[in-house]
Amino acid sequence: MLEKNTFKIISLNKAFVSILFFLSLLANQYYGYRGVFPIDSFLIFDAAYNITSGHYPFKDYWTITGPLLDYIQALFFLMLGINWFSYVLHASILNMILTLFSFYFFLNIGLKNYYAFIYSLGVLILTYPSAGTPFVDHHAVIFSVMGLYSLALGILLNKNLFWFLIPVFIVFSFLSKQIPAPYLSILFTFVIFYYFFLSKDLYKKILLYLIAGCLFAFLIIISIFLINEIPIKNFLIQYVFYPMSLGEGRIHALNNALIHEFKLLKGIVLYFKFIFLVLIPLLISTFFLLKIKVKDLVQKKELIVIFLFLGSILIFIYCQLLTQNQVLIFFLIPICAAFSHSYIIKYYNKNYLIYLILLIFVFSTTKYHLSFNQQKNFMDLTNANFELSVDAGQLDKRLSGLKWISPNYKDNPSYEIDLLISTKKILAKKKENFFFITDYQFFASLLKNQFVSPNKWYDIRSVPRKKNKYFKEYKNFFLSKVKNNKIKYIYLIGKNKEIFFYKLIDDNSCIISKQLNELLIELQINKCEF
Repeated sequence: MLEKNTFKIISLNKAFVSILFFLSLLANQYYGYRGVFPIDSFLIFDAAYNITSGHYPFKDYWTITGPLLDYIQALFFLMLGINWFSYVLHASILNMILTLFSFYFFLNIGLKNYYAFIYSLGVLILTYPSAGTPFVDHHAVIFSVMGLYSLALGILLNKNLFWFLIPVFIVFSFLSKQIPAPYLSILFTFVIFYYFFLSKDLYKKILLYLIAGCLFAFLIIISIFLINEIPIKNFLIQYVFYPMSLGEGRIHALNNALIHEFKLLKGIVLYFKFIFLVLIPLLISTFFLLKIKVKDLVQKKELIVIFLFLGSILIFIYCQLLTQNQVLIFFLIPICAAFSHSYIIKYYNKNYLIYLILLIFVFSTTKYHLSFNQQKNFMDLTNANFELSVDAGQLDKRLSGLKWISPNYKDNPSYEIDLLISTKKILAKKKENFFFITDYQFFASLLKNQFVSPNKWYDIRSVPRKKNKYFKEYKNFFLSKVKNNKIKYIYLIGKNKEIFFYKLIDDNSCIISKQLNELLIELQINKCEF
């Protein structure tokens, strides 16, 4: 009878895994074709194309965003071609990996398989479909969550593989975006050393796998730098020192506000209320766990993991506030709900609390699915009429199937596509050396332009302001690319892009500007002295 029940459980788990596998891919593939937000949706497209063409981050183009996504997407382009399908599939696969890892994690913290399945459905719905395409913030948080899973499972299960994976996921998170990896590293280090103190007989073996994971992650990074001849100085300035100069003021302002402004703290609690609500049962179960005389190592491990989990959630919220970007951490709700559910069962098994967790989970998942996936609030497409969207295949067959509608021309996406088609035709006839300054970062790949734009993307944070101490470094980097590549024209595609080049030239009188269509401005710079 026991063997029969075990067989049924294994068969059911396999069925759940199969369903989660396909749904996590299909959900993101569907929403990845639903609308675009140019400055974010295309961020990785041309960057990955550049790598396939032999041009690399930090060396050939200035970037303050994680280079890992560029390299991963370049692999997808090499395997599946430069097209929208392979672009969205990159995000879909990461959505799938987190979903399946979540299911495994939920099972191993004590949830029954059907509950683990239900909460994993919430993870696949709320994680990547809000963006649909590869996005640095999503990758960074997802890798960090998998690092959290690995440390928790390493403590609970004593499996060496998870200790090896912890530094790999944290390094991958850092190379996706600078935060939250450093903050989590501090928390993880504290937890690991405390666990070493409790498990003195295990720490040497654990330490060996941790070091092996670190060496593996850094070996990959060093290989990329050496093979592509990327200067370490460029990496440090662009990815570490300049972003730190931006973050210092933001960190101080946020910390000061959190300490002194009650309204802000109240607003944070209300904004992330569903995360905090599903954690209340966890706190209740922790209280009852503490009432027990915790002498057993298993119970001590449980307390460590609870502390680790709560600390990590606070870090995720803090980093979300720090980035001042679109909110993406609502996918933590099903993860928090599952975690709370498992510990309520273990230490305060009250059905009404389980029902409360499930009610909050179902309501919040539905709410944010409709808001962020269906209405695309994450992409500033609130109240957009998606019936107006047009097939981007009109612009290029590599974008076929993409339902084009963007915040720039939300009420008339056909007109925007017509302007982009006109822009493409104009640029296709140009024979001189040129590059682009644009948020529509697919033109280089569509036109097979061999001259890489000196910036990965153009927003107010990626380009140092004149008062910033790294402005001179950026200016020299940008103008050296113009000079070395003998660039005669710079094409500004999109609105309000002139500022990114004009502030680099002391005497703008040498620039001949011409408006070619509503989106396209030509800057002739071959008479400028740099």
